[in-house]
Amino acid sequence: MGRVSEQTADGVRQRNLARILRLVHLEGPLSRAVLTETTGLNRSTIADLVSQLAQQGLVQEHAPDRSRRVGRPSPVVAVDPRVLTIAVNPEVDALTIAAVGLDRGIPIRERIDLDHLIGPEETAALVAERISAWRAAELADARIVAVALAVPGLVRAADGLVRNAPHLGWTDAPIRDLVAEATGLPTVVGNDASLGAIAEHLYGAARGIDNIVYLNGGASGIGGGLIVHGMPVAGAGGYAGEFGQNRPGIASDRDRRARDGALEDEVSRARLLAVVGRPSADEPTLAALLEATTLPDAIAELARQRGILATALANAVNVLNPSVVVLGGFLATIAERDLDGLTAAVGAHAMPASMEGLAIRVAVLAENRLLIGAAEAAFADLLADPGVLGAAAG
Repeated sequence: MGRVSEQTADGVRQRNLARILRLVHLEGPLSRAVLTETTGLNRSTIADLVSQLAQQGLVQEHAPDRSRRVGRPSPVVAVDPRVLTIAVNPEVDALTIAAVGLDRGIPIRERIDLDHLIGPEETAALVAERISAWRAAELADARIVAVALAVPGLVRAADGLVRNAPHLGWTDAPIRDLVAEATGLPTVVGNDASLGAIAEHLYGAARGIDNIVYLNGGASGIGGGLIVHGMPVAGAGGYAGEFGQNRPGIASDRDRRARDGALEDEVSRARLLAVVGRPSADEPTLAALLEATTLPDAIAELARQRGILATALANAVNVLNPSVVVLGGFLATIAERDLDGLTAAVGAHAMPASMEGLAIRVAVLAENRLLIGAAEAAFADLLADPGVLGAAAG
């Protein structure tokens, strides 16, 4: 019985450590007093738990701002920003790699422009090379927990195998194992849009909302993610949310550009780049070009794509009845051009009851949404059990 009681006590302590770490990770710096009130634990227990997390290098305590409180202020607990993951997003035109902190800070972010389709082996080699260079310089005092990849394709949930990333040309690519071997770090892989949905749910345009449809527009096309009752919906194999592969309803043949094409063939970043005369551009640059454009062809193309997107969104609203639809990437750029008009167009196709209370929003995490979502996946084991971060991390 003694050993069982000891194991039970250890389990309770592990859960409480995880609870404290997750709170300051999700909410930002919190005082010990707030942690006491939120968790229902007593002050001495909170002090003990925070002390252990600090000894593990996971949190830091700061002196409170005495000017803002009456009486004896409580110390403020914050995650240690030196605890990092490496987030990676391979695309058809670039490989983006960033260090993302447990505090969601991004001390380093690099976009490596490509003139060819990057393969899994080259991806792993470039990630390992950048980590090695950063460890010798900017991240010399960092503790790197893991690597996470946000891939524009179908990712098997069981083992991170990329079954098909058609625009990258990847089929059954063991990218998780390749990156883990190249870097020596635990590695996780997820669909880029599904990870973006999680990021916007936790920290962005849909924070605190439990029923969400998220559509991501990237260089590889359109993907999606679902949050239902506050939980991500992955599907049986992890492939849910592929809105870009649906066939949109297009009322006029004059508006059709790809015969029998999918949504991502009609609502396309490549088509937007073409009408502003650019072969490639990152998200902020493309958004600025489209915002400033007075070219009739560009304005007409934006309107055409907005109308087709509205039909696709109406189908999603009718089927899933979300509280919020969040649009990221170039879809956010299309929406922002006339958000009220897009909402009205969705309403014209959707059931009135499903439109009640619906909000259509753009992703507020902007070009970092996929990286932050990937980092969240990489931090999952640590947040569940703070004891997993051992001396090997770094």
